[in-house]
Amino acid sequence: MKPMFSAGTAWCCIVMSVFAIIILSTTATLFKNGHEAMMGSTKDPVDGKSVASTLFASVLVYAAFLVFCSGQAWLNSRQRGVQLE
Repeated sequence: MKPMFSAGTAWCCIVMSVFAIIILSTTATLFKNGHEAMMGSTKDPVDGKSVASTLFASVLVYAAFLVFCSGQAWLNSRQRGVQLE
């Protein structure tokens, strides 16, 4: 099976997915627990648990990207280069 994306693109996607998972998980946890930084203002959402569930759903999307991009990086590492004779 041939990779769809180059190795550089796959690794960029992996790094971005990992950072997105960390940041969105942290933000979702703060909303879920009703942390004052997220829920303390008058302009903040009223229902923090619904915001947290939306953020956790986006974490699942980025986890799927991470699995796909990891597979692309693995395929790129197994692909043989051009051999000149």
